Amino acid sequence: QVQLVESGGGLVQPGGSLRLSCAASGFPFSFNVMSWYRQAPGKERELVADITSNGGGTNYAESVKGRFTISRDNAKNTVYLQMNSLKPEDTAVYFCNKKMLKAVWGVAYWGQGTQVTVSS
Repeated sequence: QVQLVESGGGLVQPGGSLRLSCAASGFPFSFNVMSWYRQAPGKERELVADITSNGGGTNYAESVKGRFTISRDNAKNTVYLQMNSLKPEDTAVYFCNKKMLKAVWGVAYWGQGTQVTVSS
């Protein structure tokens, strides 16, 4: 079955960096657009970034554009999120998943996520 295991989160000071990883299995990873999502306390889950199946195209939410970089390694079934110049408002649990319509987020499988806390 589908399994998504996120890692790499932690506590970082404003302006710092983190690199998140997500190991995927149970589906044809290299054929899927992959995305990173995040959910802050008391807020709805939001799409942060996505990357095409071959890694040739990326899209970012306006709030992270220029600071975050999504990448993937299809040989390792892994997607990454490099986060630089972190801000307190980036604090959230970060999840990876296939890119999906928002209408199905509530019924989709999600991994456990990885907590990112940006605080001095």
